[in-house]
Amino acid sequence: MIRLKRAYDESAAEDGCRVLVDRLWPRGVSKEYAALDRWMREVAPSDELRTWFDHDPEKWVEFRRRYEDELDAREDDLVFLRQKAEAGTLTLVYGARDTEHNQAVVLAERLERTLGDR
Repeated sequence: MIRLKRAYDESAAEDGCRVLVDRLWPRGVSKEYAALDRWMREVAPSDELRTWFDHDPEKWVEFRRRYEDELDAREDDLVFLRQKAEAGTLTLVYGARDTEHNQAVVLAERLERTLGDR
């Protein structure tokens, strides 16, 4: 099972394995509050893509396409995340305010499409 949760929301036992998927640490969130199992900067969008997107919903479709292309080069990291999701609950943690237009949404959909693939 894959869940999505903002870094500013309180962690919970049912979150399972909590992985931050942002390149930058969420502003104002302590390590203790975040309660992360891992921070995977390497699966976050590149600085160039993140800066270009700037959380603009008008750019969402193109952002998704470009981010999927970047994820193609991160297969080893995706294997780790799929294994965590297959073993129990995986919560992808992100800092964006927009809960519908962020990289965690794209990453979760990618992982769900490929669960069980080997």
